[in-house]
Amino acid sequence: MRILPIGLCLAILLSACGGKKPDEQAFLEEIDSAKTEGPTISEEVIGDILQQIPSPLEISVLLKESGKKYNASYLNSPDNTSKYNTNYKKALNLGLYGTDLGYTNIYEQNQDGVKYMASIKTLADGLSIGQFFDIETIGRLATNSKNLDSLLLITTQNFNTINHYLQSQGRANLSVLFLTGGWLEALHITCATAMANPDNQQLKETIGEQKIILESIMLLLSFYKESDQNMASLLTDMEELKKVYDKVKITYTYKESTMEIVNGVAVIKDNSTSTIEITPEDIASISAVTSSIRTKIIS
Repeated sequence: MRILPIGLCLAILLSACGGKKPDEQAFLEEIDSAKTEGPTISEEVIGDILQQIPSPLEISVLLKESGKKYNASYLNSPDNTSKYNTNYKKALNLGLYGTDLGYTNIYEQNQDGVKYMASIKTLADGLSIGQFFDIETIGRLATNSKNLDSLLLITTQNFNTINHYLQSQGRANLSVLFLTGGWLEALHITCATAMANPDNQQLKETIGEQKIILESIMLLLSFYKESDQNMASLLTDMEELKKVYDKVKITYTYKESTMEIVNGVAVIKDNSTSTIEITPEDIASISAVTSSIRTKIIS
């Protein structure tokens, strides 16, 4: 649904009630502005999906624990920022670079991390949200792996603050692009690592689990398909990825939740489990389609 500007609503209301006829040209211009004004998604909806998506740092920890060495070739070069001259490309690649920064941090590649922070700042400034990136604080935490929890917290808080700001500015579509870019880069790196480490069951399952996230991201993108040609095209690409993911089977087994006391605080433990059926061929196909979509984004 699109929300019509108040001016257009009043113009229609006055015409219907026999009031003063608005200037025809102004009326047509108001209709045009209604068509181009994008829809918005509530912060709660984006927030819920954000909670489902694994943090780039969490994915990076998993990759490092797999025993594979740091591989900069998996990442988008920080020198590519000059290529991104539209808000669409800037927002997507800001998400990509966020994942790449998490990857460099976990492997303590501080020199590369500094380059990615500079690229992130450049793109953020280009989107007029640079004021939300405290590069000094992020840089200090990123150079100390003991501060992983603090860095993760700041990253999440930062996104929530940015999302709120973009909502107020009528630019919620950029939040969707941040999420999509960051998630796609994490999937790309995970697939590359899994194919180089085919016996790692946890990596396989992590890739399989992304089937659920993909469906959520596609729902977000579909909200903008009528108003944004770029996002409609990205949704079409994601539909190709979904076709590959349709071969992955996820089976849930429900078990009643229980309550536990952790550090003096009562928490609810979800005892349900899921079984993921994914083959090496599935992973190779997912990797190929993901890389194809990513190439369009970073080019």
